[in-house]
Amino acid sequence: MSAYRGRFAPTPSGPLHVGSLIAALASFLDARLARGHWGLRIEDVDPPRCPPGASDAILRQLEAFGLHWDGPVAWQSARDDAYATALARLEALGLAYPCSCSRKQWRDYPIYPGWCRDGLCEPDKPHAWRLRSDLGLRPVRWEDRLFGPQRFDPAELGDVVLKRKDGLWAYQLAVVVDDADQGINEVVRGADLLDNTPWQRQLQHALGLPEPRYLHLPLVMGDDGQKLSKQNLAPALPETEPEARPLLHHALTLLDQAPPVELAEAPVAEQLAWAIPHWSPARLRADPERRLTDAAG
Repeated sequence: MSAYRGRFAPTPSGPLHVGSLIAALASFLDARLARGHWGLRIEDVDPPRCPPGASDAILRQLEAFGLHWDGPVAWQSARDDAYATALARLEALGLAYPCSCSRKQWRDYPIYPGWCRDGLCEPDKPHAWRLRSDLGLRPVRWEDRLFGPQRFDPAELGDVVLKRKDGLWAYQLAVVVDDADQGINEVVRGADLLDNTPWQRQLQHALGLPEPRYLHLPLVMGDDGQKLSKQNLAPALPETEPEARPLLHHALTLLDQAPPVELAEAPVAEQLAWAIPHWSPARLRADPERRLTDAAG
């Protein structure tokens, strides 16, 4: 089996919050238990969503929680050529096509109807690039480490955008190309990305790229029942080690790892020294949502 290579890949649209911490911590512990590589990739392909200073704040937050990454930080903003090469390959295979349609035009449909599959509907308008989900690998199957056997037909999910009309690269293509180029073979991330995996698996198959193993984590929800996110104004994580201590303990609790109560105010290095050898994904409950106030474990 290849040496473990994992990563944490935040979008710098704002500082990290507790939901981000869950993903970062679980991927970190999974890599460290396996004595593998844990990389950090900043997914900054969408500059309008990335305010100045957000990336630096993320680095400080990870350091405060003792989540030290291996090797240099990778930046998606420097990867334009790699994404363009992949898109050209997909176009040559007949799996990518330009699309001039706007969301407003197909708002009455559950998914994009594929109107531009046989040629641009409005050639004089800006166009995005989409994946021909009906021609790629179907169905897509994989074994999730928490949620078990998965089966999707990507054609029922629609032709996902690979490159936007404004020329910016979309998440689905960028994440697949980066994971392959960086040798990532273990992906630990939130369950909100579970149904993105079929498109990513189609892209991996079409481009001849290896398929990582996946562990999708329960989402952390606020007391209002909404997913914790920057858009929902989730509170930012602290940037100092003393403030991080109780939140790290709570994150371990939310991950069902049952950390000892006496570690609640312990230095983060001491908490992680306990958490790494005790990390067990088997303890995770396979419910898709976890309340912030949940004290299970």
